Amino acid sequence: MRIAIFNVENLFSRAKVLNLDSRVRTGEILAKIGQLEDLLQAPVYDKATIFQLYEELKTYIEIDENKGKLFKKSGQAIVGIAANGVADWDGSIQFKRADFSEQTRISTAEVIKSLKADIQCLVEVEDRPAMNDFGTDLIASKFAFNMCIDGNDPRGIDVGVYSKFPIENIKTNIFLKQGRSKVFSRDCLELTFKLPNGKNLFLLLNHFKSKMNNNAAADARRRNQADMVKSILTQRYDLINDFVVVAGDFNDTPDSAVLQSLLSTPNLTDVLELKFGPYQKNHPDRWTYKFKNEFNQIDFILVSKPLKDVFKDAGMERRGLFGIAGNPTFASVVSKKTSASDHAAVWADFNL
Repeated sequence: MRIAIFNVENLFSRAKVLNLDSRVRTGEILAKIGQLEDLLQAPVYDKATIFQLYEELKTYIEIDENKGKLFKKSGQAIVGIAANGVADWDGSIQFKRADFSEQTRISTAEVIKSLKADIQCLVEVEDRPAMNDFGTDLIASKFAFNMCIDGNDPRGIDVGVYSKFPIENIKTNIFLKQGRSKVFSRDCLELTFKLPNGKNLFLLLNHFKSKMNNNAAADARRRNQADMVKSILTQRYDLINDFVVVAGDFNDTPDSAVLQSLLSTPNLTDVLELKFGPYQKNHPDRWTYKFKNEFNQIDFILVSKPLKDVFKDAGMERRGLFGIAGNPTFASVVSKKTSASDHAAVWADFNL
């Protein structure tokens, strides 16, 4: 049995703000979008500031007016703010999409096909219809089953799964809160699969808070997410006797203090540690993501003791990456825009 995890950076489209080369610039724009959202909830509007922010951000967002009018228009042109406060209209901010080329989709499909997984975990999927279309068009419906539930990220970057095994049970954790805040940026999606040997395999699929703004608040939220996954694991599953997998893009490294509560869970082991030994930054083999001049592991497959006992092999698929010296690529990967992702995929084999 092979299990794999791959951050696909969306199968068909991606929020334009996420396509910028500068993570700092992306963080600045997302912060301004948050500021605009707050201003639009005010009982009395600062019209000049709202309009100024909208003008700055309109390349990346659009605002749907469902009831009433937010904007003042001259013909089709938006020239100001008409609403006096939140009571005058109802609507929402939507992220504009940057369409992927067909060649980009082919690169993504090449990675997934090369992995030949029985359970293929995906990060940054738009929705289940996108998975259905992608599966039919480009990976020849190799998987009989798939699942994706809309998570908490308004940009439409969710977690999903393709599987050759039946999905028996589904549980979402998008509603879990600490105080007034939701714990998971996307979801910790729990799935139960029925294996050919009659046993169940339990999967917890995650995409933790990013390090986009690289601040204490982001670190704290990512730590809370790791802590909550550990709590779910220890309360619901038997890591000594059950086949359990925790997979995802954790947006941090194995040596980070933020992830230690989860990574130190008894009877839970990183498959890349089984393959390559203890983690070191810039390890020539054990990396899934390059940022500036650092090569780090931020994508994980963690397994319970019964799966560790039947572990066979693990590795990364990096041929979907572009622009890394010495790294071979698929023929479709000829530029950053045609790369499958900026993440390598991780796979692990087990003798069941």
